[in-house]
Amino acid sequence: MKIGIYGGSFNPVHFGHVGLAKWVIEHTDLDELWLLVSPNNPLKPAGILAPEEERLAAVRGAIKDIPGLKASDFEFSLPRPSYTANTLRALQKAYPEHEFTLVIGEDNLAIFTQWREWEYILENFRIFVYPRKSAISNQQSAISNAQNIIFLTSAPYFNISSTELRASNRK
Repeated sequence: MKIGIYGGSFNPVHFGHVGLAKWVIEHTDLDELWLLVSPNNPLKPAGILAPEEERLAAVRGAIKDIPGLKASDFEFSLPRPSYTANTLRALQKAYPEHEFTLVIGEDNLAIFTQWREWEYILENFRIFVYPRKSAISNQQSAISNAQNIIFLTSAPYFNISSTELRASNRK
């Protein structure tokens, strides 16, 4: 099976996450898309995340009626912080029968060369990239032409982010 890995903090999960996930499962060759709730992100400041079990429950609730989407706590049992390369290796070991594709936003592609073992990921996995209007295209130019990077250019644009939602809730 072809499995997409859409990892994130989902802090909080919102209609943009769900809308993109639904679009990806309906418009690509993936059989399933796993929304992989990250217990912590090494590139984000500590202390801003809601408890992981709450975020997982929220993701489960948000996608419960959408075929092909699954909420995953796979990273909860892995060493922390959560590095995508380590997660992908562990997924391959646990599910050798599956082919994994990483789903990231263009904002993450812009900082992809800051990820631990980004070369390994780029060489071994397909990467679907969701266009984001806020992305910086400076660094991405070095890798955006890689053969296994596929831009989801026809995906709808969702003008929302978890960062904006958290900021508006603090006001």
